[in-house]
Amino acid sequence: MKMRFMNLQREEPNQSRSPSGRRGMVIYGLAILSLVFFLVTRFFPLNPEGINILRLAAKEMEAAVNIIRTCRQAKALSFDLQADPNQTGLIGLRSSILTTSLGQLEAKRTTTNPDLAALIVYFLRQAGVKQGEAVAIGASSSFPALIIASLAAAKALKITPLYIVSLGASQWGANDPQFTWLDIQDCLRKAGWLPYEPVAVSLGGAKDLGLGMAAEGKELLLELAQAKGLRLISEPDLEKNVALRLSLYETAAKGKRLAAFINIGGGWANMGESEEILHLPPGLNIIDRSISTAKGVVWEMARRQIPVVHLLYIKGLAEKFGLPWDPQPLPRVGQSAFYLEARRSSGHFKLLVSVYLLISFVLIILYRFS
Repeated sequence: MKMRFMNLQREEPNQSRSPSGRRGMVIYGLAILSLVFFLVTRFFPLNPEGINILRLAAKEMEAAVNIIRTCRQAKALSFDLQADPNQTGLIGLRSSILTTSLGQLEAKRTTTNPDLAALIVYFLRQAGVKQGEAVAIGASSSFPALIIASLAAAKALKITPLYIVSLGASQWGANDPQFTWLDIQDCLRKAGWLPYEPVAVSLGGAKDLGLGMAAEGKELLLELAQAKGLRLISEPDLEKNVALRLSLYETAAKGKRLAAFINIGGGWANMGESEEILHLPPGLNIIDRSISTAKGVVWEMARRQIPVVHLLYIKGLAEKFGLPWDPQPLPRVGQSAFYLEARRSSGHFKLLVSVYLLISFVLIILYRFS
């Protein structure tokens, strides 16, 4: 009997786990679950279609830059390796007859990163833009790379870009008289990359009349625009200028919904004259306030409840969305931090998080009530 009692005592611990043992099993289970969650979200695309569209846009821009580089070489135009070490052909001159204002070289070089096209896709998808719709683009030739990025994004999303471009440019933009935005555009069209024409062009600069630009520069741009048969906007009254642009966008849309407006640079007509525009952050803006005077196209689009992608203040844009500042050489496509954010914002990721939290909750409940 004594021996049997001792055997029962030895068997008793195996019939139920101690609280510390159960706690250890729960912690072990949560650790394994967390590791699996980390590996899946880190190394496997949760929304491959969405990520592929981002990469497609970046690849489109990369192809455009290669075309421009080759085209510039074919014209026997050299590269300033100090200003344009990546030889993109999208960095202009410190000063020329087409220069309208000051510009930051590092910002211009940052915009030549093909991942900018992917970022614009990211913004447009967040804004709810769908295939077959139209987006209006108000662009300054101060940032030719951003114009190309926007067009590459449109190609990837299969939407129609309706763009109006001011031809004058700030320092380091498309201000080379031998390689203006219209020349860049011609390179892309002849190579079959660009199937679109601008809705209209303007001189840009103060009052959209090229004020601040050399007289020879204005004459050159006017001759180029006329030779190509482009619609020229030349209206110094802000309200009338904005109204004309909106009318041109609507006509060019041919009944398609204007799903977003992309503002590139600090063009007078697009920005307006109100100081309110200075508080608009770079990136996607769903503007829920209005102003009464000196409104540019940005505010008129906002008044119509059209999302605005504001591409200015490039330093802030790069910092906010994880783009390298002034990269040399240009990084490989898909390296920017916002790609991870694009994964996390997908429905697949949210579903996975929900499953992770549910299983964790069940494990904790089982532990507490076991």
